[in-house]
Amino acid sequence: MAQACHGHVLTSVTISTHKTTILRGGHSRFSMHIGRVSLMESSWQSIFKELFDTAVERYHAGRRSPQSMFEAEDVAFLSTIGCSPQELFDFVDDSIRYDDLDYDTAFQVAAIRERYLREVMKGVKSDRIIPASELPPKPEPMDGIPWLPRIIAKARAKLRGELDEDTMYGCAGDRPFLASWNLTLPQFLEMVWEAGDDDQAILQALRAGRREN
Repeated sequence: MAQACHGHVLTSVTISTHKTTILRGGHSRFSMHIGRVSLMESSWQSIFKELFDTAVERYHAGRRSPQSMFEAEDVAFLSTIGCSPQELFDFVDDSIRYDDLDYDTAFQVAAIRERYLREVMKGVKSDRIIPASELPPKPEPMDGIPWLPRIIAKARAKLRGELDEDTMYGCAGDRPFLASWNLTLPQFLEMVWEAGDDDQAILQALRAGRREN
């Protein structure tokens, strides 16, 4: 395990809704919504679900590495949605070994990354890879909150497809951290997308979300 659109069609996947609203600079509002799957996402959701389920079966059969778990056609499909074999392997691996990660979360995270690649990056993938050594250390705090700088950096790299194979957005450290703030992996990824480079907006939304809950 690594350590590190608005839509038009609603699918059967239940995506939790989280909304945080704060005043940014006393003027504009910062909000985040999760709950709608786009037409583009629904077109590959069934393929992703079938591959995830197949990957779980292969894992139990002893195929416990990205190289052995996925066939060439699987890798080609994942490339079209901006997901690496390592990233999906990590989600499959953790969904089996832990009880706080499931298919729905894996799909939602993949869907946000695919949408970011399509809408923001216009389908052009980054050729940069951020090594784990360049991420903020785990104990490094932001406004007294350890882990926050690191998970923000990981989320931004996840959106851009720049995580190295040793780094997982949503690892066994990320999930309890976000749970302590009443957030899920998809919710935080959306929050980071909407905040852009504004760390303070993320910090304020984080604190506001905990107060609301």
